Amino acid sequence: MFDLASRDLRQQRVAGRAAVAFGVDARLERLAQAGSAMAMMPRMHGRAPEVVFLNTAGGLTGGDRLDYAVTLAGGAAVATTQTAERAYRSAGGVAEVTTRLSLGPGAVLHWLPQELILFDCAALDRRIEVEMAEDSTLILLETLVLGRAAMGETVRRLHLRDRRKVTRAGRPVLIESIRIDDADLVRDGAAGLGGARAVASLTLISRDAADRLHAIRAVLPAEGPVRAAASAWDERLTVRFLSADAFALRRAVARAVSTLTNLPLPRVWQI
Repeated sequence: MFDLASRDLRQQRVAGRAAVAFGVDARLERLAQAGSAMAMMPRMHGRAPEVVFLNTAGGLTGGDRLDYAVTLAGGAAVATTQTAERAYRSAGGVAEVTTRLSLGPGAVLHWLPQELILFDCAALDRRIEVEMAEDSTLILLETLVLGRAAMGETVRRLHLRDRRKVTRAGRPVLIESIRIDDADLVRDGAAGLGGARAVASLTLISRDAADRLHAIRAVLPAEGPVRAAASAWDERLTVRFLSADAFALRRAVARAVSTLTNLPLPRVWQI
């Protein structure tokens, strides 16, 4: 792995925070933003308010810090990002992105950010922390893309730490940690990415999660560049995607999201 500690850290760094809070009827109660992070509220086009987070810096590099937060006391809301986030080559240090989600009793939150594109020599630590009430519902999507295939880019060096933790009524129900370093990019088989350059994880945590398994399996691709599988257990449904083609994966993910949410895709998504 390239030596992050040996690089000059005196360059200007990005810092931003955006937080949105909704009341029990999903009405906006508070919106706070600072630095390069913004939160926009486009006009509703479905049955729930939509929050769009934006990093005005245009991407991340070593030493940058972003913090997003959504609090939903009740009702339903959708949160996404305006475009794919980009983690560029680090000249020193590690970028950090933290997302905190809080769901009150009966709340339904769909966290549906667009892809995170990782460039060669990117260095990123990302963390998502969710606190849910027992009867709330969460849909959680995360998509990683290694470089831009259309530009002929190849990611050979990378530092990625991606952690997700969901607590429901004080009990951990989902803890996942992804770690990708240089060696993982060239390793074949189950221990690596198996030739994939785009991966996604879609999770539903809800009392009726198992009831939706048949419907989600019916829309997963049976052949082609995208490999996908779904399972359900203990009021949690998870779908995993792997693909050598990022656009094909995006379309497969969009079909699965639409099946789970029964809402239009976020307006900023381009399919």
